[in-house]
Amino acid sequence: MVSETTPENVKYVFGPVPSRRLGRSLGVDLIPFKYCSFNCVYCQLGRTPMHAIDRREYVPMETVLSQIQEALNRGPRPDYITLAGSGEPTLYLRMGELIDRIHAMTDVPVDIITNGSTLWMDEVFEAVVKADLILPSLDAGDAEIYAKINRPASEATFDRLIDGLDHLARVCPQKVWLEVFIVNGVNDDPENVQKIAALTDRFKFTRVQLNTAVRPPAEREVEPVSRETLERLANFFTPPAEIIAEFPHPTDVGEFHAQTEAVLDMLRRRPCTVNDIVNGLGAVRNEIIKIVEILLQENKILSEKRGDQDYYYVR
Repeated sequence: MVSETTPENVKYVFGPVPSRRLGRSLGVDLIPFKYCSFNCVYCQLGRTPMHAIDRREYVPMETVLSQIQEALNRGPRPDYITLAGSGEPTLYLRMGELIDRIHAMTDVPVDIITNGSTLWMDEVFEAVVKADLILPSLDAGDAEIYAKINRPASEATFDRLIDGLDHLARVCPQKVWLEVFIVNGVNDDPENVQKIAALTDRFKFTRVQLNTAVRPPAEREVEPVSRETLERLANFFTPPAEIIAEFPHPTDVGEFHAQTEAVLDMLRRRPCTVNDIVNGLGAVRNEIIKIVEILLQENKILSEKRGDQDYYYVR
């Protein structure tokens, strides 16, 4: 497992980076790597080692605010400040206060990318609705498929997920974009999609957006559906859902391989932490985490604990 635990050396704010949904997004990572209430089969960051629903102040808020201000001063101006990152952001205990502080700092809108599993908690809901845009997920129309795809913590039941989304639908449907992740052979058949569409028709959120596993997933057997399949499934929704899956071009694959080689080159010279690699390559932390996880799985690199830091090196 990749982890970074020394606050003084951690970069919590990234970008702005291009986002198909959000334009230029300044990312804010509030949660340690893969602390999440879900263990989704399709997650591009791999499996969830810390599978829980505990809410804490996982990272120092003043440091986060300072890094946001530095990024805004440095420019360019982002279209959104995105609370997301390496885990489920609503597990951050002081989220409501953080959003208030960001709003006092800048007029750049704040969005939250969440799996929606904690919205049934009053304190989470009150914090989340302070955001300018909320992007939750709904990958199933019933508890059976929900358990199969999202593999939630025991407290994060399907009924609680729907209760939270229903609450959003009553209070602020106009600022919710709902993502539906389609997994080949699991929830892509008409019966399952119709169940999801029936729920989204009830919610009446501003947008419903379809995605699929175009990036390497947590489980190797997970496969994406085709663009044509997404286009067909989009018509099950009223109005038709948007397709946000970014199917890779050959140039994207080449860039990923080039970045992987750059990581290996660094680690051949000396052992590095994830932060060393991010700073050395000027890369996005989540992308480096994924590359390191893949290299570990392929036994191309090893890890060694030194104090409370994980160092990686070529075997």
